[in-house]
Amino acid sequence: MPRTRIPDTGLPQRAASRRRLGAAELRLLLVFCHPDPQSYGAVLRETAAEALRAAGHELREIDLYAEGFDPVLTLAEKRSYLPDTAKNIEGVAAHVETLRWAEGWVVVYPTWFYGAPAMLKGWLERVWLPGVVFTVAKARQRRIGGELKNVRLFIGITTSGSPWWWLKLIGDPGRSLFMKGLRPLYARGCRMRWLQLYNMNHATAAEREAFLSKLRRELSKETG
Repeated sequence: MPRTRIPDTGLPQRAASRRRLGAAELRLLLVFCHPDPQSYGAVLRETAAEALRAAGHELREIDLYAEGFDPVLTLAEKRSYLPDTAKNIEGVAAHVETLRWAEGWVVVYPTWFYGAPAMLKGWLERVWLPGVVFTVAKARQRRIGGELKNVRLFIGITTSGSPWWWLKLIGDPGRSLFMKGLRPLYARGCRMRWLQLYNMNHATAAEREAFLSKLRRELSKETG
């Protein structure tokens, strides 16, 4: 990788030294969920990956549809979910290993029916297991405990046919899941970013290109 001049950003000397040595800022997992490799979503994924690598991050990518990931939680998995979680982990071991490897993760998906596509929701259900990402609450009226203390950065990238005001009116369930519901699982002080293109069904070519430019600009700022 060619070396580039490090601008004076006010970063601590140690972080700047890591950049000069060509070290990756963070180990990042990028999860992509869209059935069409020719979609705008695929362009978002490619743009995000290029920007993050250019910023010095080490990246692993999971394309759920291309991989043919099975999102269905089976009866057997449901029965062993708590009594024998290790058995469930064996079935998705590669995904669990990558999740534990990551210091941050990025998800790119289209908002359908106000939330994540079934494929992505199924990935969360089958991979984000107890003992991997959370511990079961110890008593009634208590929330789960977080196990992903390795995760110090989360970035959500999505599109939606709905305008922002309507999603806000109904509680924005997709954004709430990723930005609020999963937040307690991560490291204290985890940086959370959300980038969304609204009114996707009526977005012009210029608006789509402007969102890509925003994506490049915002992701280039992310450091370890």
